[in-house]
Amino acid sequence: MIKLIMKYTTDMEKALEQSHGMNFAEYERKLSNRMKVERKREKDYEQSKKVVAEATSQVHR
Repeated sequence: MIKLIMKYTTDMEKALEQSHGMNFAEYERKLSNRMKVERKREKDYEQSKKVVAEATSQVHR
């Protein structure tokens, strides 16, 4: 089993719980949990890039 070596803060723990419904121990315990969270993060990142691109194009009209 691969153990994550990562320092995290209570704010990070709170954000993980609010955004993904799991605490760091759950995130760390199972690869499937980590993959679920990382897929959602990637999706959110791609969406935010689209929003920024659209807003930028609106500003420069």
